[in-house]
Amino acid sequence: MKRGNVICLLFWPMILLAGMLHAQAPASGTQASPAPAATKGVAAAGAKPSEPPKATPPATPMQTAAQLYRNGKLAEAEAAYKEVLQGEPQSPDAYVGLVRVNLRQKKLAEAETALAKAVELGPKSNAVRAAQGEVHFRQGRIIEAQDDFTPLVKANTAEARAYLGLGKIYSAGSLRMHAKLMYELAHDRDPEDPDIHRAWLFTLSRKERIQALRGLLSEEADEDEDDRGHLETSLAAMEGAEVEGRTGCHLVSKVDETHIAMERMLYGAARIRGYGLKVQLNGTKSNLLVDTGSTGILVSKRIAEKAGISAIVKTDVHGIGDKGVAGGFVGVAESIKIGDLEFKGCHIGVMERNSVAEEDGLIGADIFSHYLVGIDFPDMKLNLTPLPAMPPPSDTEKSLVAKYPKIAGFRDRYIAPELKEYTPIYRFGHMLLIPTRINELPSKLFLIDTGAFSDTISPAAAREVTKVRGDSNIQVKGLNGAVKNVFTADNLTLTFSRFRQPARDMLAFDTTGISNSSGVEISGMLGFAMLYQMEVKIDYRDGLVDFGYDPNRFH
Repeated sequence: MKRGNVICLLFWPMILLAGMLHAQAPASGTQASPAPAATKGVAAAGAKPSEPPKATPPATPMQTAAQLYRNGKLAEAEAAYKEVLQGEPQSPDAYVGLVRVNLRQKKLAEAETALAKAVELGPKSNAVRAAQGEVHFRQGRIIEAQDDFTPLVKANTAEARAYLGLGKIYSAGSLRMHAKLMYELAHDRDPEDPDIHRAWLFTLSRKERIQALRGLLSEEADEDEDDRGHLETSLAAMEGAEVEGRTGCHLVSKVDETHIAMERMLYGAARIRGYGLKVQLNGTKSNLLVDTGSTGILVSKRIAEKAGISAIVKTDVHGIGDKGVAGGFVGVAESIKIGDLEFKGCHIGVMERNSVAEEDGLIGADIFSHYLVGIDFPDMKLNLTPLPAMPPPSDTEKSLVAKYPKIAGFRDRYIAPELKEYTPIYRFGHMLLIPTRINELPSKLFLIDTGAFSDTISPAAAREVTKVRGDSNIQVKGLNGAVKNVFTADNLTLTFSRFRQPARDMLAFDTTGISNSSGVEISGMLGFAMLYQMEVKIDYRDGLVDFGYDPNRFH
């Protein structure tokens, strides 16, 4: 038995491609000016003679371990916390430190073990409760994480990471005003925490972000080279745009509504791989696969060369496969034409290969996020219609902005009456994660991915309900080459939105890579082989999706 390839893309969401939301800078004058510093060498009238400065006490072992973590020296921080536990085996705070180090090191199992000890030793500790929320979040148990963080925030806890954790949940739920508020409160309490600082700085204006990123990268020697590399890529792309005076990717066409034909993209002569769009990059024609699992536009080196797109910064491309990340770069397309739409000044991802998953490239549906996006597979149409108008700010919003001026310009999700039947999802960058039940288990998070050929599941999630078997006859390929270990899962049923999808011999492979990149457990993907029977509607602004299925339509 040999099945068609599963193609899936995970492109780093921090690169500023089309469709990404940009934070707005707070209006000038919203902050009180800092008090003037005392002039050096001049004592105030009536002041007592100055006393010699007191010697700074040496750092405690816990403080040393925490500082190593903040400096990005994760292996040393882990060793330091373990040394603390040698002398203080009953310290819940040391185990909390290990939880956070292990999460940064992408060692979830070790973080879970450390958390269990922390809970055993300090069940009523606010620090332990916050760490528990962080682990629940990474496990994809978003509701439980929210239940951990919310009581702490309501009690005005000093634990800054409780505000960070709740902010990440609000951000994933498209509650941008409340996310911004949580990040500001976290930053006020602990501006030196690197995780808080990173979340906060990506809500700033471009100029402010550039300055903050420069400071972060100069101060922090992060052992995670991949993570640091993506921050450097993001900084270089923003600096280039700032120097050249580019305003970023923007739609120049005055088009309120449009319906663009999609084309079948085939394996061989007759087997449908997916649906694509005709896209002109600087006048160069290309056919790009519509991929809700991707972001912006990613093209092959061949297409980029024809279009005259050159590198402004090197980067790498993450996706499915076990051959390691693929090399690439980010360039700028001065013009992108799709149907009667034209975008200008957009960042384009380029792979250092002559094809992208055997295609000219991929186009993420998020490039159309200014519209309500309808991917109508049965009728082979991309339907772009106006989003419901946002209502004016409520009195509650106005009073919140008056109290916290820095959150001005951010709005929470709005569920319009005409979209009340849509399903809320979580957004992690460009990724659309939908709560999905496997048989009767509590919901897990699945990626809505029109670029994946079929539905897939992680072996760990499948083993909770059914048998999983290895199958060397199945080939699964992605942007990063072939997947080494492929399995099939016996009978199971996926329940999402209003639908139940029975499946037998569902493809299963490890999803740790994309889970680590997103920071939350992704237990599987809803792929093209099922979605092509539907019209998938996406409201990126408000984090809502709808799946329209009519059995009488041609599929």
